[in-house]
Amino acid sequence: MGKALIIGAGGVASVTVHKCCQNPDVFEEICIASRTKSKCDALKEKLDGGRTKISTAQLDADNVDEIIALINEFKPDVVINLALPYQDLTIMDACLATKVHYVDTANYEPLDTAKFEYKWQWAYREKFKEAGITALLGSGFDPGVTGVFSAYALKHHFDEIHYIDILDANAGDHGHHFATNFNPEINIREITSKGRYFENGEFVETEPMEIKRVYNFPEIGEKDMYLLYHEELESLALNITGIKRIRFFMTFSEKYLTHLRVLENVGMTSIESINFEGKEIVPIQFLKTILPDPASLGPRTKGKTNIGCIFKGVKDGKEKTYYLYNVCDHEECYKEVGSQAISYTTGVPAMIGAMMIMTKKWDKAGVYNIEEFDPDPFMEELNKWGLPWKESFNPDMVD
Repeated sequence: MGKALIIGAGGVASVTVHKCCQNPDVFEEICIASRTKSKCDALKEKLDGGRTKISTAQLDADNVDEIIALINEFKPDVVINLALPYQDLTIMDACLATKVHYVDTANYEPLDTAKFEYKWQWAYREKFKEAGITALLGSGFDPGVTGVFSAYALKHHFDEIHYIDILDANAGDHGHHFATNFNPEINIREITSKGRYFENGEFVETEPMEIKRVYNFPEIGEKDMYLLYHEELESLALNITGIKRIRFFMTFSEKYLTHLRVLENVGMTSIESINFEGKEIVPIQFLKTILPDPASLGPRTKGKTNIGCIFKGVKDGKEKTYYLYNVCDHEECYKEVGSQAISYTTGVPAMIGAMMIMTKKWDKAGVYNIEEFDPDPFMEELNKWGLPWKESFNPDMVD
């Protein structure tokens, strides 16, 4: 079928590469590119020998010219961006210059402000349309599958959706005193930022972790969860008919939050640079180097994740509730691809999103969030590639 350039070689990229190699009818050839070529080579070595042909490259994803040169050399049908969110725009620029489709899992974020907004990427809409190429934004789990779930619920179960609560629960235990499940810098910036939710046409801001709820999750039980801001709220508020309120909750243990509060109080989560022994360092970047690498958590993490959306709305004039979710087992993921469920739940949808574009099941030029496409083919592939979804028509609601 075609070729994909995968930029990044961390936990999520590792899962996506595994999944592309399991799907050689679509991914005949892949190139894995990263600043650290040895990581790309290690992945190639692990997976070589199948029908998917694998090559590797050293790449600085901050450098548009370097990305353009690699695209021109490899000639991919699609670029799957699994680098850092700070690099989204340079990669989009390179895709525009070479007229190649683009897929990512998280929206652009400037390095100097913890701002999760789509405005920078949405500004590319006309340029991508004119170039005749697609940019698929947010093809991870949240954002990603949560958007597909919302589009599916609207298509099949509602005339209007009034309320969406996105719930992200991780009941995994890795045995460390404190570790983050994905890039520590991105993770901690997300959690220590102010919360926001969408209600009655506008965003309401909250203090970090100010709003707490307890929810009894299918298959993993009762968990404390806290309201955070997450980027898919911005696009779903625009794209889902009838919306009155959208909230996003994530589970955290008291132990995790205590560690985080201490780190925050002593300035270790700051993104402002400081002078240390004559060198400029950013505390959160230093912290990242001493925390366990999220990729190392796979072999020691036990338990499950549960991520999904609870919908409330109207169908044929009657009120209706509906819950769509996925439960993923950390140990099963590790057995299959050598990564824990956090990387797995993001890496699988990245492959599926690229596959939708390569097979032309999703085929429209421009810049789109994932819920703007037909959800049905994507939902079908989730069941095939390791993220089967479950549904409930009488869920417990979040107050």
